[in-house]
Amino acid sequence: MALEFLSPLHKASRQISVYLEDHTRELGVSLIEGHVLTYLASYSPTPIGDLVRIFGIKQSTFTSMIDRLEKAGLLRREINREDRRSFQIHISDEGRELAERLNRVLKSLEEQIRGRLSAQEMEGFRAVMAAVEEITRVRLRAE
Repeated sequence: MALEFLSPLHKASRQISVYLEDHTRELGVSLIEGHVLTYLASYSPTPIGDLVRIFGIKQSTFTSMIDRLEKAGLLRREINREDRRSFQIHISDEGRELAERLNRVLKSLEEQIRGRLSAQEMEGFRAVMAAVEEITRVRLRAE
């Protein structure tokens, strides 16, 4: 029996990733780096531990990525005032500009997808996503 929800969700996730890889490559960052920058554009500064949890990347891999983005001038890290053993990650003006360019790509993709769906289909999609959240009880980010 085929998985009715998880296989299509995984497939859609991969299709979106492959689509976005071309756009992020053009801007000089990887897909995950672009994702981190768009996240930071909304939630900067953010403790590095929160980013590791949200993105599901090993701490060592994440640290290497932060090093690259910091060297490129897209973000900076500072000692976390609440926990001096960790860092807060801040997006730079250049990083915010790049994130805004990426967000325009994301909004365009969303508009194209939404344009093919009825209000009822969108409501069904939201219901599926709410069920996933309710059943998994996984909160990746504090509200």
